[in-house]
Amino acid sequence: MRSVLRINRFLAAAGLGSRRKCEELIRKGVVFVNDRRVETLTLTIDPEKDSVTVLGKPVAVRTVTVVLVLNKPVGVLSTVTDSFDRKTVIDIACEKGYEDRLFPVGRLDLDTSGLLILTNDGDLAYRLTHPRFKIEKTYRVTVEGNISDEAVSRIASGIKTDDFVTQPCEVKVTMRKGSKSELTVTLREGMKRQVRRMFALFGHKVIALHRTTLGDLEFKDLKLGEIRPLTKREERRLRELTGLV
Repeated sequence: MRSVLRINRFLAAAGLGSRRKCEELIRKGVVFVNDRRVETLTLTIDPEKDSVTVLGKPVAVRTVTVVLVLNKPVGVLSTVTDSFDRKTVIDIACEKGYEDRLFPVGRLDLDTSGLLILTNDGDLAYRLTHPRFKIEKTYRVTVEGNISDEAVSRIASGIKTDDFVTQPCEVKVTMRKGSKSELTVTLREGMKRQVRRMFALFGHKVIALHRTTLGDLEFKDLKLGEIRPLTKREERRLRELTGLV
């Protein structure tokens, strides 16, 4: 680690969340350096000399990073906690014996299944979710109805929804049978409920959605509901994709 770090990067490296989340903590006024409230996001500190607290608790950079991959089932929340006591991805991690302070990277809706990274590495989480790094994510999609080639072409070209315009993406039909169609969709962005909203514009309700790949990593050995650490090769590849190697 460098001797001097920006405060948001230090907090992320300490496992408090993504840099964006750490910036929110700073804006809330709960981050102190040497007993003085942090007033600016550009503050730099020396982790070996400066004392940092958040909500009155000392914070230190973790020396060991944890990067896990979960094949999330439907009905599990992609959050750390839930006020309604519903099951979260962190609950699954704890059940499997992973007790580090982890957080999910990005989100999968309650009714969406598939691959999700959990980590205490704020830098990796930031890069995996930031649009600038364009990490591809592929989904297997099942929709109601027999989707037309025109609809597929328009979705792939990029479309305008109520509040955002989607970037071009890869869309392939894998099956048209009776009252439903199956497709694969590869995105380089991740707007809220984007896949469902894209198909809804053409009258097709998504009835099943599963994330199958992250970048070029597929984790085919991972059954639904299972979680495990990335292998050294997998973690290195993930860091290569995000420019950290």
